[in-house]
Amino acid sequence: MNNKQKVTVELRNGKFRLPDGARLEELNPKALLLCATAQCAGLTVMGILAKDHISLKRLEISIEGTLDTEKLQADSRFMRFNVAYNVECRTMSDQHLVSEAIRDAQDRLCGLIALLKCAAPVTHEIYIVSNETVKA
Repeated sequence: MNNKQKVTVELRNGKFRLPDGARLEELNPKALLLCATAQCAGLTVMGILAKDHISLKRLEISIEGTLDTEKLQADSRFMRFNVAYNVECRTMSDQHLVSEAIRDAQDRLCGLIALLKCAAPVTHEIYIVSNETVKA
């Protein structure tokens, strides 16, 4: 069984932060790489959305990397990555634009995602919700 490292960041007050008061100092170097990548992807998405004047209610990005060793070691290498985007939009009509922004960041605009792709395969998942009340 392989070792997995996972880091989640949440957008709060315009900045990406670790959840539940976790601190960067508590992360090992491999988790720091994942954290930096999640932040880079998030800032890329937010930059794309700002051009369309779209703001989000919530954005959470989790990156999980599977290592080639059972235990975390200095020589452990990532074999694959998965990025999960959990988004809450303000309106239903924003969902399509948000999805496109995430795909653009994931596929071609985020430099750290591109860097990870040089090391191992990177997959992603997108979960988007909106709690907008539909008017009849």
